[in-house]
Amino acid sequence: MAVTAFGAMSEPKTSQPNPNPSGGADIAARVAALSMLEGVFSRAKSTDDQFEQAVAKLEPRDRAFVRLLVATTLRRLGQIDLVLGNFVERRPPDRVINVLRLGAAQLLFIATPPHAAVATSVALVKQGHERHAGLVNAVLRRVSEKGAAMVAAQDAASLNTPLWLWKSWVAAYGEPAARATAEAHLSEPLLDITVKDPATLDEWAKRLEAAQLPTGSLRRTAGGRIQDLEGFADGAWWVQDAAAALPAKVLLHVLETPAGKNIIDLCAAPGGKTAQLAAAGCLVTAVDSSGDRLNLLRANLKRLHLEAEVVEADAVTWRPKVPADAVLLDAPCSATGTIRRHPDLPYLKRAEDIAGFVTLQTRLLTAAADMVKPGGLIFYSVCSLQPEERRAVVEAVLAANPALARVKIPKEAVAGESQFIDHKGELRTLPSQWPERAGMDGFYGALLQRSP
Repeated sequence: MAVTAFGAMSEPKTSQPNPNPSGGADIAARVAALSMLEGVFSRAKSTDDQFEQAVAKLEPRDRAFVRLLVATTLRRLGQIDLVLGNFVERRPPDRVINVLRLGAAQLLFIATPPHAAVATSVALVKQGHERHAGLVNAVLRRVSEKGAAMVAAQDAASLNTPLWLWKSWVAAYGEPAARATAEAHLSEPLLDITVKDPATLDEWAKRLEAAQLPTGSLRRTAGGRIQDLEGFADGAWWVQDAAAALPAKVLLHVLETPAGKNIIDLCAAPGGKTAQLAAAGCLVTAVDSSGDRLNLLRANLKRLHLEAEVVEADAVTWRPKVPADAVLLDAPCSATGTIRRHPDLPYLKRAEDIAGFVTLQTRLLTAAADMVKPGGLIFYSVCSLQPEERRAVVEAVLAANPALARVKIPKEAVAGESQFIDHKGELRTLPSQWPERAGMDGFYGALLQRSP
């Protein structure tokens, strides 16, 4: 449970959109943003799950503003609440607090003109809490006058990170790395792309106005709807964080001649890693327990003109008819390595959730060992920064299964980027890495081999 200046929450710069997209009188975008913020805090619903419905009636520019406003409010929530706490003596209703948060985010971090931020917030709170309109007006005017100086004196990294996460990262990585990671979460991530045919990487870098990263991903800073970008509809590429692309890259490198190899992708949806393996010529079986997510995987494969056998099943109990050459298990996890892309995660996940993920991860990795032939490979990965979900899971499974052994990942598997390989020969990326390139997601990966 996140604790802010208002107490315990209820249970479950690049170019930016116009900060006042529809004029001061039109608050439709703010209504959508408020609905999404309440969905996170009151209904434990992710912003991704809410977005399309919340903005269905808005124009593209207003949709972009809603996304920016909600993400900024969540990224800077600790700072915002600390500022607001100086001007609010008694806790008002949750909806009023969220209106204040949205207004303060506009004033302090989005540079919305003060009159627009205050006026739309007052109009917003009048929809059901009119008696608090004066409070909202007075508080936000004081935020406009004094808030910037308060923000300048704040420790943004620790304030915007729930205490349980901060303590975990400091213990696991040390305070400098924890601080750098928390600071990386405050910035909007850029768009990373995996190109289907590596031979066309130079071509697509030019056509998409993207930079080539050392590991073979493209990174694009320019805006625009993803679906409207050249090559998307034709299936030339897909969106995939540079760190998320590494597990499949490592496995393909170690296989040496992957074409024709039988590879099982467990927990495969929405299919980025399945696509990487299929594009390399592997015979892929994509397994996931969610029918809806598998429909998305099928749609992605269809767009990309790639093939895989798709299986809806519980990976813990499912077994292939014939043992595979390798298994890629990107296990369900707390996903704390993706907070910069999903700033709602710190308020949807809690410390007590981790044990459940660890139990599932252990069962899945144990099952994966039964799916490969003698000498077969298993790559275990999670997009989590929590140490319990990383090496601890691998070492528990190794201790219980003498037929498995850890294989050190060569630095060549990550294009020589040796900072991504730790002393145990495992994959480790942090959001604080590649700061000169605007960071990356946090990932962990370990390569295991079944005894011949």
